[in-house]
Amino acid sequence: MKMLNVVSGFNLFGLEIKFYGILIALGMLIGIIVAVYNTKFRDLKPEDIYTVALYALPLAIVGARLYYVLFSGETFSFWEVFAIWKGGMAIYGGVIGGALGVLLFCLIHKKNFLKLADVACISLVLGQSIGRIGCYFSGCCYGIEVTNPNLMWFPFSTMINGTWHLSTFFYESFFDMVIFIGLLFAIKKIKTDGVIMSLYFIFYGIVRCIIEGFRGDSLFLGNSGIRVSQLLSGILIIIGIFLLLFFTLKPKWKKSKEQLPLE
Repeated sequence: MKMLNVVSGFNLFGLEIKFYGILIALGMLIGIIVAVYNTKFRDLKPEDIYTVALYALPLAIVGARLYYVLFSGETFSFWEVFAIWKGGMAIYGGVIGGALGVLLFCLIHKKNFLKLADVACISLVLGQSIGRIGCYFSGCCYGIEVTNPNLMWFPFSTMINGTWHLSTFFYESFFDMVIFIGLLFAIKKIKTDGVIMSLYFIFYGIVRCIIEGFRGDSLFLGNSGIRVSQLLSGILIIIGIFLLLFFTLKPKWKKSKEQLPLE
């Protein structure tokens, strides 16, 4: 089998530019553009997106790095914790950090969190889809080793350090894009705040939980053998189902309560 020679980046005036970083930045930029477009479906203003990005994006980067540092099992010096240019970022940490940024923005500026969350989740899953392609160039987030010669073909599998592995980064990128397209259409039809966010929790949680089981470089919870991201995905699915039921049934409860006869 022919080994793939993946170029991870290029040199510009002595500065090493990584394709992974370019794709992450591109995902953020396109995500902001899509979020601005979707504001009209939740009675938000475009400037709300620009402002919330100033809160969410820095915290997303911090969260992605801290998640990796905490669960990678590696030992970091104080300064190495901040060396994000050397790699070591985790999407779930970025999601948590970004969510805290959105919540902080809503508390300070007195905005509706659910409306912003609905809009943000669509852009988030798009950014995740684009960012996962960057994992190919970075040589991370790959799957378990492929031993069947009939499965050693790109893009089903990818050569990583001389060994063929499942291309789990491409699998997740594809399904994230499917979720993005579905939610993009859904927000135009579903007017109840919080439902889009709940659907994102459920569908992304399912995709990540399944694909994580095929990962060859997962982060584990100590020595327990439990994959951290798989555990979080399961929690995300449960929360998503609970919230979806709450948001969809709440109007019916309210309507039935209003129709109760007065005594």
